Amino acid sequence: MFSGLNKFIKYILPKRLFYRALIIVAAPTIILQIIITIVFYDSIWIKANKNITRSLVAQLKTIEEVYRNDKKNLDFFTDSYENNFNFEIGINQETFPKDSGERKFSPMDRSLRRELKSVFGNNNYWFNTSKFKNAVEIKIRSDNEVIEFLVPKEMVSASSVRLFVLWTTLPSLVLIIIALIFLKNQTKPLVKLAKAAERFGKGDYVNNFRASGSQEIRKAAFEFDRMAKRINRHLNQRAEMLSGISHDLRTPLTRLKLQLAMLKQKEISEKMSKDIDEMEKMLNDYLQFAKTQSQENTTTINLNKLLISIKNEFNNDNISYDDSNIMIEMKARPTALKRSFENIIQNGLTYGNKVDIHVQKGNKRALIIIEDDGPGIPEDQYKNVFKPFFRLDKSRSLNQSGVGLGLAIVEDIINSHGGSIQLGKSQNNGLQVRISLPF
Repeated sequence: MFSGLNKFIKYILPKRLFYRALIIVAAPTIILQIIITIVFYDSIWIKANKNITRSLVAQLKTIEEVYRNDKKNLDFFTDSYENNFNFEIGINQETFPKDSGERKFSPMDRSLRRELKSVFGNNNYWFNTSKFKNAVEIKIRSDNEVIEFLVPKEMVSASSVRLFVLWTTLPSLVLIIIALIFLKNQTKPLVKLAKAAERFGKGDYVNNFRASGSQEIRKAAFEFDRMAKRINRHLNQRAEMLSGISHDLRTPLTRLKLQLAMLKQKEISEKMSKDIDEMEKMLNDYLQFAKTQSQENTTTINLNKLLISIKNEFNNDNISYDDSNIMIEMKARPTALKRSFENIIQNGLTYGNKVDIHVQKGNKRALIIIEDDGPGIPEDQYKNVFKPFFRLDKSRSLNQSGVGLGLAIVEDIINSHGGSIQLGKSQNNGLQVRISLPF
């Protein structure tokens, strides 16, 4: 029971820190305001209205009894009440209006009706509190005559209630507005830190990040900046090491090629040349992997134009691109993203005859589907082909010309952009590559 209630509370509560903090600040103020209003309304205002209304009805009853017993001094009596109590009294032979002037949901009307009914009985009174702005019209049946009263509204309802509500509500609103301003300033550094972490998680270099906010937030931001710099330094050192090793190995390979060219035994020379060529391809893959770790700034790109430029560079009629006139702009590292698409398309052309590219636009995500008609990959090897240096020894070996870094590089680039990559079976019985990227 309590776990279900806990889940429901978590579901209805806002997810952002700003609104949660606002609830913490505003909820006690609003609850206190409601309690004060209810206590005032119940214990003070209603009772005060009841006493005021009871006093007024008692005066009306007194006037009605005096008039019934002594009609000679009526003018003196009405003038006295008009001068001293601001009453206007009239007597006529009119009948009661058929339509009631009472308001069903008005506390003033309920209180007045209750007292009039208890003193004069049913069908012997009529009143209207909304006809005049500052007066209440009341009619009392006395024998065959009707006594009309116009009494000030202050004698029916306490006039200080609006002032009380104003003075209790206005300070609460001012306090909540001040809390909104302070909370906005306090949560802004957290939003900046979250955006910087998101950019860094996508592979973007965060160089202009400044810590701000409270001491705790500044400390977290300072530690994040130090961590990001350490990770960047580590990635740069690894990339430089791979690049340096690959570059240094080219010199002895070049010397070996020259020496093999001078050998008279051609069969041995050809076999060794093939081994050296394979080593050079490995070094090229190492260098390509190192380039994915190099620094590249994030810019706004047009995904459709990027894919069209890749298709034009291949200049191959076996590549078809269907964008359905969808324009998608996103933040990305264009060189790295272009390299990943080229790698997948090149694999499709190497092990198949035709490559189809489709682009779909979803809810803040772009879906790129690349399919070919090659032999495909066994389903149980989908995860393994993304591992570095994994070679698939099947009829379709995506890595037969390299060292197994192609799809590992692609996955690293896609993940660094906050996207995902999945493999499946295409409609042409080949390989289908589904890439999802945020925009």
